[in-house]
Amino acid sequence: MLVELQVKNFKAWQDTGSIRLAPLTVIFGGNSSGKSSLGHLLLALKQTVQISDRKRALHLGDENSLIDLGTFADCVHGHNLTLPIEFALKWRLPNRLHVKNPLTRSEDYSGDHLYLHSTLRADKSGQPIAEKVEYKLFDGNIAALEITHGRKGSGGFLEASPLRLVHAQGRKWPAEPPEKFYRFADRTLLRYQNADFLAEFALETERILDELYFLGPLRSPPRRVYQWSGDSPPDVGQQGESAIAALLSAAAEGRKLNRGHKRSKMRFDEFIASWLVDLGIIANFRVKAVAEGRKEYEVLVKTQTTAPEVKLTDVGFGVSQVLPALVQAFYSPVGSTVWMEQPEIHLHPKAQSVLADAFISAIHSYEEGAPRRTQLVIETHSEHFLNRLQRRVAEGAIQKEEVAVYFVRNRRGFTEIEDLQINEDGEIINWPENFFGDEMEDISARTLAAIKKKSRTKSVLNN
Repeated sequence: MLVELQVKNFKAWQDTGSIRLAPLTVIFGGNSSGKSSLGHLLLALKQTVQISDRKRALHLGDENSLIDLGTFADCVHGHNLTLPIEFALKWRLPNRLHVKNPLTRSEDYSGDHLYLHSTLRADKSGQPIAEKVEYKLFDGNIAALEITHGRKGSGGFLEASPLRLVHAQGRKWPAEPPEKFYRFADRTLLRYQNADFLAEFALETERILDELYFLGPLRSPPRRVYQWSGDSPPDVGQQGESAIAALLSAAAEGRKLNRGHKRSKMRFDEFIASWLVDLGIIANFRVKAVAEGRKEYEVLVKTQTTAPEVKLTDVGFGVSQVLPALVQAFYSPVGSTVWMEQPEIHLHPKAQSVLADAFISAIHSYEEGAPRRTQLVIETHSEHFLNRLQRRVAEGAIQKEEVAVYFVRNRRGFTEIEDLQINEDGEIINWPENFFGDEMEDISARTLAAIKKKSRTKSVLNN
């Protein structure tokens, strides 16, 4: 699970400062304020991990990648290629990581969190190169082991503290420069007798980014027929295009979920259907094969208990738009981080409120008797979503430490992010000005207009 993020000189962000990421992190902000670019950077990191080209420090994307960010000049703050792009991630490890120095048996370093700080700059052709990579292995809040790897002249350097790296005999050449934004070249590791553990740091970085999933704000429209040949998609897709395939796959695998510890289990498709019913947008939902032995499926719903069953294409748009969000929240592998943009789109206010309950359930859900440890980062404009979240904090359904709420705004060309503090009563104690617009201004203006209208009417009647 990601616990901290910081970004410098990326798009609208000069410096985000350290952002705490909770199991349920909610980001608000105006249009074009820069909030989405944080998730887009993480997607760029994920696709960089997945490409085979080790020399490419940051894969900015193309028409076949997860995201296309354009050129490095497009990404750097103010399009100033003299500035480096920096980002830092800190995450909780699934298992405690131990680093033993094979040259000194008593030397043992261990930790439960890993921290990565990368600095990228443009080369002479404007392409990103890794200037410096720093890792820290944390034991609680204490850095147990620190690694610094960077460029030096035409080569590189590698340092560790307090562990002392020892060159292999006859291999005292300079280290290679960093590969990608996080890797150590194989030749660099071979030049030391006790640097093998650094490959584990790189693998942990790949693992945490492989477990990152993204759902964009524009979802695919509903179809009359869906294709599924028995495969298991890794996610629902950025536009939710694989949501039905994921639903069928999970049901075929016999996956069962519940809404909390020691609560009754439900088959995956029934579980998702129950949330759609709770949202108040349908009364019944099911997916069935068009015919036996065929790979075509249709989604059938009832809008009311007594209404006829119809295809998904024949009901309101909200069902097809929220379905991928619900499926992704519960379908993703254990320990995943799911970043969603506007999951509430096309939902009425009550459904937006219940969606907050669904996401609380997602971070608390169990599967096979163990917590799923799902992390959700939600970009939203929904006041109803926040109100329900605050209510659940006050009721104790979710602890305030499990929630992080941020407000992003752009001031004079600089984007800022404000941490909104929620107390145990669910109240935001530092409510920002015009968070959801000036409601009192609308109320007072409406009242004044009504008074003026009555005054004019009275004047006409008196004359």
